[in-house]
Amino acid sequence: MTEISVDSKLPPSIAKFVLHWGDLGGQWGVNRSVAQIHALLFISDRPLTAEEIAEKLGMARSNVSNSIKELLGWRLIHRVPMMGDRRDHFDAEADIWEMAVRIAQGRKAREIDPAEEALRLCNQEAKTDAEVSPEAKEKLAAMLDFVTTMSRWHDEMLKVPKPALTALIKMGSGVTRLINWRPGKGAN
Repeated sequence: MTEISVDSKLPPSIAKFVLHWGDLGGQWGVNRSVAQIHALLFISDRPLTAEEIAEKLGMARSNVSNSIKELLGWRLIHRVPMMGDRRDHFDAEADIWEMAVRIAQGRKAREIDPAEEALRLCNQEAKTDAEVSPEAKEKLAAMLDFVTTMSRWHDEMLKVPKPALTALIKMGSGVTRLINWRPGKGAN
C-alpha cells in the first residue's frame, strides 16, 4: 500500500483508508483518483467542495472536476446545496448496500449488457455460417446462455429486499444445504 506523506491533511487512519480505496479502485479498473475522491466523500462528516477535495488529497483541481463528473455519472455522489454558498458541495451515498447496488448496476450496464448483446449477434450469425463448426456454435451458445443466466440472476438479486438479501448472504454455506449440495456431489 502507498505510504502516507507526513504533511497529509487527513488523520492517518482516514488517509490510509483513502489510499487503500484508491489502490482497490485501480485493481477494479477504476481510476485511482476517482476512487480516492469517492473514499474521501464517503468518510467525510460533511459535504465538501471540489477545492476542499483537491486540497485534502493534493490533487489538481481539473483532476478533481473530472473525477467528480465520473462519480456523479455512477450516482455514487450527489450535489448538496449550501445556504449562502454558490459553490457546489458534494456528498457520497452513505448506505453501503445502495452504493454496492449502484456499482453493480453500473458495471452490468457498461460491461455485461454489451457483452450479452455481442454474444447474441455472434450466435445469430454463426447459426447460418457454414464455416463455423458445430463445436464452435455450441461454445458460443453455451457462453451466451451463461452470460444471460448470470445477467438475469443479477437483475433478480437486485429485486430482493435488503434484509432478505443480507440474511441470504449471512447464511453462507448454509445456502448450499438448502439445495442439498456439497463438494463432490451434484445438486439434487
